[in-house]
Amino acid sequence: MTVSRLLQNFKGARALVVTTNRAAVEALESTLAKLGVVSEFPEIRDGRAQLDLAQLDPERDILFVDGDLEGVLDLESGPGGRLPAVPVIGLVGVEAPSRLKSLIHLGATSFLRKPVHGAAVYMALFLGVNQFQLRGGLRARIEDMERRRHGRRFVIKAIVRLMSQAGIDDDAAYDLLRRESMRSRMSLEDYCEEYLRRRANEPTRLAQGDMPERRANRD
Repeated sequence: MTVSRLLQNFKGARALVVTTNRAAVEALESTLAKLGVVSEFPEIRDGRAQLDLAQLDPERDILFVDGDLEGVLDLESGPGGRLPAVPVIGLVGVEAPSRLKSLIHLGATSFLRKPVHGAAVYMALFLGVNQFQLRGGLRARIEDMERRRHGRRFVIKAIVRLMSQAGIDDDAAYDLLRRESMRSRMSLEDYCEEYLRRRANEPTRLAQGDMPERRANRD
C-alpha cells in the first residue's frame, strides 16, 4: 500500500481483526467483504494475539485492534514504542482517554465505535490507511533530511580540501563537487564522504582515477 496518492479502492487487502467480541464487529466483517477486503481473526491466547507483527505485509494488511483489550499486541507501549508496519484502526468501546491513548500509542490513525455500523467502515478505512501512508512519507522525508544534515560536514570538509588542493574558491569547489556527484549518480553528501575516504591516503591514490582536483586544474 505504499503509494504517494490517496487510496480509495481497498480490494485485495486483508483485515486482521484483533478482538474477543465477534458480535460487536459483525458489520465490520460483512462491509469489508463488500469492499473486497478479506477478514481474519487471530487467536487470542492468555491475553495476547497469536500474531507475528514482523510477518505482516505493508502492501496488503490492515490491523484492527480492540481498544478494550489491554496489552493484546506484543509491542512496547508508549510514544517510543515499536509500531506495526501496517495501518492500525482502533475499535473503541469505552471512550476513556486512557483507552484512546493506548490505541494511539499502538499507531492507530483512525477509529471505529463498537458495535460497528457498516456505514462508518469505509470512512474509517479511508482515513486509517491514508493517514498511515502520509505519516510514513513524512517520516521518510525527516530521515532523509537528518541524513543530509549529518552529511553536510563531509561537504564542508571536501570543499575546504578541494580549495587547498586545486587553488580554487569555495563556489568553484562546490560546483565541481556537485557536478561530480551528479556524474557518479550519488547525492552530494554521499559523494563528498566517499571523496574524502578515497583521499585519506593520498600518496597511494594520487595516480588512480580522474580526481576533482585534476578536473579543476584542467578547467
